[in-house]
Amino acid sequence: MTTSKLKYTVPGMSEADAERVVDLLQSRLNAANDLHLTLKHVHWNVVGPHFIAVHEMLDPQVDAVRGFADDLAERIATLGGSPVGTPGRLVEARTWDEYSIGRATTQEHLGALDLVYHGVISEYRDGITELEELDPVTQDMFIAQTEQLELFHWFIRAHLEDKSGSLSTAGADTERGAAKKAASKRTSRKKG
Repeated sequence: MTTSKLKYTVPGMSEADAERVVDLLQSRLNAANDLHLTLKHVHWNVVGPHFIAVHEMLDPQVDAVRGFADDLAERIATLGGSPVGTPGRLVEARTWDEYSIGRATTQEHLGALDLVYHGVISEYRDGITELEELDPVTQDMFIAQTEQLELFHWFIRAHLEDKSGSLSTAGADTERGAAKKAASKRTSRKKG
């Protein structure tokens, strides 16, 4: 996935290892750029009775994830790579679908975001495992970012959880499916 051969890397790391680490970093850079834009999209398009709570919960997440992107890009440069942050290259390289929910209720967006966070965190954890031998410095970065992403995911899931700990999105495998399940669970709670 690297676009060009590295001219140098950090002391003690082979060029082949550095190229693989740069690939992992670029993958997470793409995910962080996509996630912070998605979170801002939700911030602008969320409606309903819990609008202000969700609207205000998302801005710190946007800021943190935007910071992750900067850290990832700077690590790529430190390893002798060239980070790519252009929209076209992001769309070309991503392995996930475009966020599919527009103007919708808080529960619908939170349901969809549950799946978004699940995917992002899963990829980070895969990277953490691979980086164990390749580069503990980058692994530390991934671990720290994963800790924050898991916290943000918990914030999202707290809105989707019932008192028994069950998630309204359980079993959903698409954003639209998760949004629908979250919205219908909320509606059924109101009726009961």
